[in-house]
Amino acid sequence: MAQQLCMLRHLKPVLRGLAVRMVGFILGYLLTVVSVALLIPTAAGFAMGEPAWQAFAAASAVTAFVAGTLILALRSQQDRLYLHEGFLLTTMAWVVLPVFGALPFMWARLDLSLVDALFESVSGITTTGSTVVAGLDSLPRSILLWRSLLQWLGGIGIIAMGVAVLPFLRVGGMQLFHMESSDRSEKVMPRAKDFAITLLSVYVSLTLACAALYAIEEMTYFEAINHAMTTISTGGYSTSDASLGHFSSPVIQWTATLFMVLGALPFVLYMRFLKGEVGAIHKDGQVRAFVNLLALPIVGLTLWLVLYDGVPFFDALRLVSFNVVSITTTTGYASSDYTSWGTFSIIVFFFLTFVGGCSGSTAGGFKIYRYQILGIFSRISLKRLLFPNIVLLPKYAGRLIGADILRSVASFFFLYVGTILGLALALAFLGLDFETSLSGAATAVANVGPGLGAIIGPAGNFSSLPDAAKWLLIIGMILGRLELMSVFVLLVPAYWERRSS
Repeated sequence: MAQQLCMLRHLKPVLRGLAVRMVGFILGYLLTVVSVALLIPTAAGFAMGEPAWQAFAAASAVTAFVAGTLILALRSQQDRLYLHEGFLLTTMAWVVLPVFGALPFMWARLDLSLVDALFESVSGITTTGSTVVAGLDSLPRSILLWRSLLQWLGGIGIIAMGVAVLPFLRVGGMQLFHMESSDRSEKVMPRAKDFAITLLSVYVSLTLACAALYAIEEMTYFEAINHAMTTISTGGYSTSDASLGHFSSPVIQWTATLFMVLGALPFVLYMRFLKGEVGAIHKDGQVRAFVNLLALPIVGLTLWLVLYDGVPFFDALRLVSFNVVSITTTTGYASSDYTSWGTFSIIVFFFLTFVGGCSGSTAGGFKIYRYQILGIFSRISLKRLLFPNIVLLPKYAGRLIGADILRSVASFFFLYVGTILGLALALAFLGLDFETSLSGAATAVANVGPGLGAIIGPAGNFSSLPDAAKWLLIIGMILGRLELMSVFVLLVPAYWERRSS
């Protein structure tokens, strides 16, 4: 028995080394996807006679070379990814992929610096939607297509990560959403293959349905495809500086509102619906809470516009519904400058920045289920003040909420607020005003897109910010998309001590 334990101790570093090789191996395959995706704007640019196609071709070739090198150099017999290396993979994927996604922006003669190109790529692939590019209406179509593709690929990657990876890393209480599986303590993605085809089918189907409705309305086919990709991914990139305000059709705004909501719902529920569970979506407690949370600011702001600005009721309802859903789902589309609606609306939209969508969706933010869990424990704490001896078992969706889940949610809340405040202080130190610093930090970590104020509000962009501020916001966007804890764990010395042991 002692000999077996000794052998296991010597074997562990070998297994971990194989797992790290597996991380690099998987990164190679992810870069292969990026390389193939780059061929789409390459072909589009070539067909339309745009010189930018050469930048995409070169970027695709470089990405394919690096991907092939990683795959060939790091291939092994290892066929599973262990929990410890899951943290490293999730972080490395969302750091490395945007670097290669930024290559066309640097090489296509858009006069973008390194930090600007990386900012645009990170904002795209994290589906944040903040931009440093002005004059979108006159940009090459291949560039516009690549921006939309980045968000579309980022959206499907976010869903896969939220469904198959983060719950097993116990990030911010997401262990509530474990997939049914045996051996879940060992493998990070035990059923990813089983989910992949159905997940991709749902994602593509929603995108095509959205594009078809856009095309029937006022949009050209090119505009419809681009906006469908950034609507379902709740990314918010547009083909026009005016965002969806470029289109005069009210039906387009209602269509976008509907599909932004659909993109912010748990995609696992769509899978269950397709398997015959008809009530899976509307019976889900997280979905009901999300819809109710949308209704409250929509009603309040609609009445505000009608009573104080004299806007006709149905126009007010459309404007408010679109912009509230856009910010709450972290899409970031704009149909008008809602900061001009008055102080009340500015405060409401600032608070909505911190909400987010459902778990396992393309939306970012704090996520609805975390608010629900905090609310459950707050109610229990109040009842225990009145009845100290009462025994209450906290449950969520019929499942007992363990102390580990509460700790995860509480820790995530602390890190979430602390990260936003720390980032805001750093931006203020660089000389940005209070409104820009705080809303910029919030919109980066929540992956929303536009901030508040004249500079980074819905009528502006991030191009005028100093480079140091852009680097800070890049870090904030990545931290927010990776749910903070999966990145911060890499900063704990014990993680690397274990890696070298």
